[in-house]
Amino acid sequence: MARQGNAAIIEQFLADGIPYMFGNPGTVEQGFLDELENYEDLQYILTLQETVAAGIADGYARATGRPALLQLHSGVGLGNAIGMLYQAKRGHSPILVIAGEAGVKYESMDAQMAADLVAMAEPVTKYATRVTDRDSVLRVLRRAMKIAMTPPRGPVFVSLPLDVLDELNSEPVIPSTFLSTASVPVPGLVEQAAGLLAGAERPLVLVGDGVSASGGQAELTRVAEQLGAPIWGVDYSEVNLDARHPLYQGQLGHMFGEVSAARVAEADAVLVVGTYLFPEVFPQLENPFHPDAKIVHIDLDGYEIAKNHPVTLGLVADPKETLAALGERLERVLTDEDRAAAAARLDAARAAQVTEVPDDGGLLHHFLRELAARVPEDVMVFDEALTSAGPLNEHLPGRFPGHWFSTRGGSLGVGIPGAIGIKLAHPDKTVIGFTGDGGSMYTIQALYTAVRYTVGAKFVVCNNRSYKLLDLNIEQYWRERGIEEHAHPKPFDLSHPELGFTDIARGYGVEAMRVERPDQVAEAVKRMLADDKPFLIDLRTGGEESRG
Repeated sequence: MARQGNAAIIEQFLADGIPYMFGNPGTVEQGFLDELENYEDLQYILTLQETVAAGIADGYARATGRPALLQLHSGVGLGNAIGMLYQAKRGHSPILVIAGEAGVKYESMDAQMAADLVAMAEPVTKYATRVTDRDSVLRVLRRAMKIAMTPPRGPVFVSLPLDVLDELNSEPVIPSTFLSTASVPVPGLVEQAAGLLAGAERPLVLVGDGVSASGGQAELTRVAEQLGAPIWGVDYSEVNLDARHPLYQGQLGHMFGEVSAARVAEADAVLVVGTYLFPEVFPQLENPFHPDAKIVHIDLDGYEIAKNHPVTLGLVADPKETLAALGERLERVLTDEDRAAAAARLDAARAAQVTEVPDDGGLLHHFLRELAARVPEDVMVFDEALTSAGPLNEHLPGRFPGHWFSTRGGSLGVGIPGAIGIKLAHPDKTVIGFTGDGGSMYTIQALYTAVRYTVGAKFVVCNNRSYKLLDLNIEQYWRERGIEEHAHPKPFDLSHPELGFTDIARGYGVEAMRVERPDQVAEAVKRMLADDKPFLIDLRTGGEESRG
């Protein structure tokens, strides 16, 4: 039956099981936003700025593994969201991004807000296109949805001109096709991979979010234990294995390449799964591995294999299924000597494991210790704590798949909207978003959305009154260049004027409390967890006030 394209696209979104449209409205989208009022099963989640909308969509997509729908307003809205879309692309979040434009008939006029939306979107999306034919609207949306959900997943963009959507559309509504990519290499290649790894004296496993995307945490753990191999996270922002596993050593690949190089230099066999090497801001250009190291790389994204450094064997395949097959093959080819050596390495890792959480006596540790004692075991955490992330992950480590998320891609401001997206996806869970004072100010408007839709996420602002990461990085810069330490650049300082996070939160209708002394911690945690309403804690993490 023919109906306006404005109605047809909403029917398509509902056929694909999409419950929310995250966005900020604009004039050129007014036709389908007006039509949306007639559909109760697709709820519009209003945000006050497009960066916030993209951040919530990113959190929702990560927490569900399903596509999120993001509506942006023409070129200006897309421009506002580009930084967060870069984050989503680097993190492989399946987001369908739509934006309106005035109309195909006006494109020669170079009018107000006119822009080449596809060209703007292409660098930060997996696929970008524009619909110009009234009878191809749903076909294009389904194609975009399929591309978004096909590993390596990622955001996609479709420009929807107003005049095209105003025309009658007779396309049938058909649920989008999502492809199955559960694949395993031919047996001979699995056998070759096992042969390269078996018998290693100094094995190493480097793992990223491709494991989480495939659900291969148990299979990864089994293979690492069979090899007795230390595990390092690389481009790692979800639970790819229990962070308390004795073989897990932490994360590599954030800032300086020499840090990663030092960790991998002596390995004689390396298994890389679901990541690329290496994602530092300042990567080492030379190959960091030992010249004789045997390197096996498993990923569904063939582009990432041997992208920067050569490997011995690259397998474009599903991590979960391939790790399962590799584990079975290792079970057959490992010798008794191999097993004994692997068991000894695992025992040594257990013996070296620190079971007591380090505590410097500061307010941050005091707060996190109290919080960890009070939250349910299945608490969901979004970690954008940055320089406070070390203590956070000691007290609240990522243990259960789908329950811990951290920032990726380098965009600041993901913590607050990310937690809102996760809470929308899991309304019955306790969800806490950690952010910094600098990062929070990129997207503090997200608190409005939490209140408007009664999204009971909790927020902790780790407030050191500075861009602390920049302080630390420039100190490294000085050391490398032999520059004598001196005062940090003034733009790194956020102490004047004082950011009043509790006042800002209350201005949006969120209850809040500032914590600057240990005797305030118990009350703050109790208030935050007392009900299922949004709550913000301004936690002083720098200066004398933070000492216990």
